[in-house]
Amino acid sequence: MPGLMRDKVVVVTGAGGGIGRAIAIAMAEAGARVVINDVGASLAGEGASATPAEQTKQLIEQKGGQAAINTDSVASWDSAKRIIQTAMDAFGRIDAVVNNAGILRDVIFHKMSVEDWSSVIDVHLNGSFYVSRAAAEHFRAQQSGAYVHMTSTSGLVGNFGQANYSAAKLGIAALSKSIALDMARYNVRSNCIAPFAWSRMTSSIPASTPEQQARLARIQQMTPDKNAPLAVFLCSDAAKDFSGNVFASRHNEIFLMSQSRPIRSVHRSEGWTADLVAEHAAPALKPSLYPLDRSQDAVVWDPV
Repeated sequence: MPGLMRDKVVVVTGAGGGIGRAIAIAMAEAGARVVINDVGASLAGEGASATPAEQTKQLIEQKGGQAAINTDSVASWDSAKRIIQTAMDAFGRIDAVVNNAGILRDVIFHKMSVEDWSSVIDVHLNGSFYVSRAAAEHFRAQQSGAYVHMTSTSGLVGNFGQANYSAAKLGIAALSKSIALDMARYNVRSNCIAPFAWSRMTSSIPASTPEQQARLARIQQMTPDKNAPLAVFLCSDAAKDFSGNVFASRHNEIFLMSQSRPIRSVHRSEGWTADLVAEHAAPALKPSLYPLDRSQDAVVWDPV
């Protein structure tokens, strides 16, 4: 909605392409001044270029918006502070942060290297903490602010070959909830979006069988811009009652995702032994166990 972010300043990490670019453009269209953060690296996090961020800035300015560029990495504390400082230097304030930057190092778990693990955790999970923490002092001082963090159904539900990415993305959901709890007293909100979109992050999906090709065609409908309206809303004052929640956006659908809560319990007043767990607890709990499913098993209908 035009004007929903009027007079606000937002930092969008990973805004040089895909979902991040779409969000940055939508923020500007809604009236925000935008800090475009992107290192211009490959999908695996290699190399660097200012070109993607410059392209996003040009697209924003062509529509009459205002934007500044930062090419620091989210994956260190010092550089994350520089990202937020860019907003202060260019626009004098910071009102919202969208933690979108990410890389992929997809490998089956028993072949995953330590570097595959640590590099993904550093960008996704540590990066979300660093940038959020750097903005927190400003949010606390001005008694307002909003965070939107990109999570994934790969973490919320599960996926093959993504132990690093899944762990980081589920960790981000917990980080967001903790921020929401700790900073509610300062009128600061924090939410997550699990986006569905065709972008660099999904371009490696296999398509060698008819079933895989059909799935790919469905995913390609879900362009990155479909996720932007929800991000803009959650960063705006219109979302003042929304905090500590996880949403998903898929084509024209918006989901409110569940969070872990007890679903079944068993009790013995005299306590448990391992044998009693096997005899009593296990049969009672087994019907409610979750299967080894993945996100496409949990969301089984075609995008609408």
